[in-house]
Amino acid sequence: MMSEALVTLGEEIKAALPGAVTNALVAFDELTVEAETGAIVQVLRTLYDDPRFRFVNFTDIAGADYPGREQRFEVVYHLLSPRHNRRVRVKVRTDEATPVPSVIEVFPAANWYEREAYDFYGILFSGHPDLRRILT
Repeated sequence: MMSEALVTLGEEIKAALPGAVTNALVAFDELTVEAETGAIVQVLRTLYDDPRFRFVNFTDIAGADYPGREQRFEVVYHLLSPRHNRRVRVKVRTDEATPVPSVIEVFPAANWYEREAYDFYGILFSGHPDLRRILT
């Protein structure tokens, strides 16, 4: 039952963001949305603002490295909608040289997480106000 609701939510997100969201899939009762890297700000803004979604809680950003891929990095955003009691994972892909647009304008808490992804993986974020190493 939960999976059916998540499949429906994924289809609604894809319909709301044609061209920006490339895929929505459910595995282990979790919804993952794949987005175009250049559209990440638009995607997260829609997930935040649209009353059908209201993903207003930014949980974190995680980086993943797949050295065998041409676009070796994934930047993974985890969001929560307290109003609808749902979670979503949004993924974008990039390489060592192509920056991902910063999402600080939508979620100011992304500041530290973007810096962490830069510090640990070397993932670049365009438009970040202070992209510098924090730990290493």
